[in-house]
Amino acid sequence: MADSIRPRRSVLYMPASNARALEKAKSIPADALILDLEDAVAPDKKEEAREQACAAARSGQYGYREIAVRINGLDTPWGHDDLRAAAAAGPDAILVPKIDGASMVRQVESVLESIDGAEKTRLWAMLETPRGLLRAEGIAGASKRLEVLVMGTNDIAKELKAAHRSGRGPLMTSLGLCLLAARAHNLVILDGVYNDIKNADGFRTECEQGVQMGFDGKTLIHPSQVEPCNAVFSPTAEEEANARKIIAAFDEAVAAGKYVATVDGRMIENLHVEQAKRVVAMAEAISSRS
Repeated sequence: MADSIRPRRSVLYMPASNARALEKAKSIPADALILDLEDAVAPDKKEEAREQACAAARSGQYGYREIAVRINGLDTPWGHDDLRAAAAAGPDAILVPKIDGASMVRQVESVLESIDGAEKTRLWAMLETPRGLLRAEGIAGASKRLEVLVMGTNDIAKELKAAHRSGRGPLMTSLGLCLLAARAHNLVILDGVYNDIKNADGFRTECEQGVQMGFDGKTLIHPSQVEPCNAVFSPTAEEEANARKIIAAFDEAVAAGKYVATVDGRMIENLHVEQAKRVVAMAEAISSRS
């Protein structure tokens, strides 16, 4: 079952204009890397960043790490060239910022389908505008190529004119709408970044909140955030052991003609078994990388 799940606990943005950072990324234990052509790149470095990101995507030197290229917005001077170049380079995914409707998803899908070598490249969509948030369900169902929703929490706070607060109360409605959309269409959804790099306790607390809400992982802005993020978004040894106990107890009950079981005084039904199998699959997928 481990083959059917791909961990995306830690997804690290790397500025594609920085060749040294791209080289360092080969040894960082992130599940995925976003080679960034947008926010982290100055206008006069955009074309250089595009070339370096495409070379990295073609290189095959990043091991198990999933490689996504974040292009510039399609309404910028670079966006369409970024999209065509990145698609031709064949990364695992292309991340499109500021998706505000299903039509934009289909526009990107059309370009990907027209380029040789882009058959396996998936589409990731950033949700970070009021229109995009309100249309999240339509966006999530717009394309079979769409695989991941990415929360752009900094832009959401800016657009809402909301304060950055511990606990993220002002963002809860936005996060919840997108979580619902992702689950309705069986998509992966990644939590937004945490800006205070030196606040390790605050970062861990926000990761724990993301797990509790149901996010599959978190986007990151610094390599120091990778290992703590991996730890929080991974099943603990106790959680894995309990999941295996649930699966075994239910299998034994079914063999006896029953469809409920009891584990440590708790009634177990099929929905609990499905959850347990996801825990085990994630644990096995993570273990296979070590």
